[in-house]
Amino acid sequence: MPNSIVLTGPMGSGKTSVGRLLAQGLNWEFIDLDALIVKQAGKSISAIFADDGETVFRGFEHQQLSDLVGRERIVLSTGGGAVINPENRRLMRLIGPVVNLTASLDVLAARLVACNDRPLLQGEEAARVAKLERLLQEREHCYADSDIRIDTVGKSVEDVAAEVLKRLSKG
Repeated sequence: MPNSIVLTGPMGSGKTSVGRLLAQGLNWEFIDLDALIVKQAGKSISAIFADDGETVFRGFEHQQLSDLVGRERIVLSTGGGAVINPENRRLMRLIGPVVNLTASLDVLAARLVACNDRPLLQGEEAARVAKLERLLQEREHCYADSDIRIDTVGKSVEDVAAEVLKRLSKG
C-alpha cells in the first residue's frame, strides 16, 4: 500500500466523495486541493477566476501541490484541471500513485446539472454540457497519464473506494 493517494478526474467524477471515504477507511487525512487554494487566496474559486483569472488560480494549484510533496498518509483530491500542467502531474506522482476517476459525459452532466459554482461551467445547461465535453476532450491525455483509471459509472462511492484500494494493493 502506498503512503498517500492522489485522485484526479473531471468535475463530477466523485473525487471528493471517494477521497473522504478512502481517508476515513485508512485513517489518513483527506485534503481537497481546491479547499487549500481557497484558504490560501482568502476567496472562493469562482472569485479567484473572476478577479484574478485562471492563470493565477493555476499558480495557486501548483504551489499547493509543491507544498504537499513529502506528506504521508493523505488522500488528495485535485481539481479537474490540475492535471493540465505536466509539472503538476510530476508533483502528484511524488505525493503518491495517481488514480484517475472517470465517467461518461452524460453521467458527468447529470451529476453537475444543479451546480452553479463551477467557474468553467457557466451559462445555460446546453452550453455547460458543450463546455464539459470540450474540457473532457482537451484533458483526456492528461487524465490518461495516471497510474490507475477507474470508471465510476453505475458504482457507489463505496464500490469505487474499494476498487481503488484493491487496485493499489496489487502494486
